[in-house]
Amino acid sequence: MTLASASTLDKDFRAAKKTGADMAAASEIGKLVAERAKAAGVTEVVFDRGAYIYHGRVKALAEAAREGGLNF
Repeated sequence: MTLASASTLDKDFRAAKKTGADMAAASEIGKLVAERAKAAGVTEVVFDRGAYIYHGRVKALAEAAREGGLNF
């Protein structure tokens, strides 16, 4: 069950940002998903990076989510 999500394809995000394919966008999405998760009462999460190496955009998203208050 999905409790909270965020994407660069969200209408509000696309209107504010030029592209969703950079580290700044990943950081913004991390903050947004942390905000939405906390609003749903979630503070502990599991971060599954799949086959992606933990650097660049993946790292930026994770660090922003941690700064937003999520624990993983």
